[in-house]
Amino acid sequence: MKTQQNISLGIWLMIGSTVIFALQDGISRHLGGSYNVYMVVMLRFWAFAAFVIAMAARTPGGLRAAARTRFPLQQIARGLILVAEVCAMVVAFVKLGLIESHAVFACYPLLVAALSGPILGEKVGWRRWTAIAIGFVGVLIILEPGISVFSPWALIPLICAAAFAVYGLLTRFVARKDKASVSFFWTGVVGAIAMTPAGLWHWQPMLLADWGWMAALCCTAILGHWLLIKAYAVAEASAVQPFAYLQLMFIALLGVFLFNETLRPNVAIGAGVVVAAGLFTLWRQRIKAQEPPQV
Repeated sequence: MKTQQNISLGIWLMIGSTVIFALQDGISRHLGGSYNVYMVVMLRFWAFAAFVIAMAARTPGGLRAAARTRFPLQQIARGLILVAEVCAMVVAFVKLGLIESHAVFACYPLLVAALSGPILGEKVGWRRWTAIAIGFVGVLIILEPGISVFSPWALIPLICAAAFAVYGLLTRFVARKDKASVSFFWTGVVGAIAMTPAGLWHWQPMLLADWGWMAALCCTAILGHWLLIKAYAVAEASAVQPFAYLQLMFIALLGVFLFNETLRPNVAIGAGVVVAAGLFTLWRQRIKAQEPPQV
C-alpha cells in the first residue's frame, strides 16, 4: 500500500522550512561577520549531531540501526561535502550578501539534472538540457561577467551549488538501500566530527548576546530539517519541491530590511530565469516519473 499523501500539509511544511532556513542564513551571516566561520559551523553541527543522535536513540534498533549503512564511503562523502558547502556559503553571505548568494545558489536543481546522468545513470532529455542552458544564462545575468567589475566571491555560491547538487545525488544514490533516518544520522555525525578540529583551532570568545544568536542558529537548523523531513514524509517530493524557491523571496526581504542589501535589477531578472528553468526541470522530472516503463 502507498503511504497516504497530504499534499496541502506537505506544501505548508515546505513553506515553513523555507522561512526557517532563511532565518538560519540571516543568523549565519550575522555570526559569520563577527566570528570565525569554522567555529560557527562547528557549533551548529554539534547541535545537529546531538539532535540526530537523540532521534536515533528513540527509534527501534537505536544508534546501531541508525549507523548501519550499505554505503559507508558515500555517506562519509555526503557529510564532508555538506559541511564544506555550509562553510563556503556562510563566507559568501558575509562577502557577497544574502540576496546575491542565494540568487546564484538557486541553480543547484539544474546542476542536479545535469549531473544525474554521469552520477546516477539517469537519462536527461533535450527539453531538460535546454532548461539547464537557459538557467545558466540566468546565472550569467546575475554575475554580469565583462559588464561590471566581476567579484571572485561570486564564484563561491556557484561552487556551493555544484557541491550541494553532488550531495543531493549521493543522497539519492544511498537511498536505494539506506533509510532516510540513516542518511540523516550520518550527515549530522560526520559533519560534527569533520568540523571539530578546525572549529576548536579557531575558537574565539563569544559575547553573551551572540550566544543567544548561536542558540537560535542551532534551533533553526534543527527545526528547518525537521520540517523538511516531515514535508517529504507526507507528500511526494515533486509536489512540494517547487515551493522551496520561496526561500529566495524570504531571503530578499531579510537582505533588504535587516542587512541593507540592494536587490539589483539584473539579480532579480537572473534569479527569475533560474527559478523558471528549475521549475521546468522539476515538472519534466515529474512527467517522466509518471510515464510507464519501456519494455
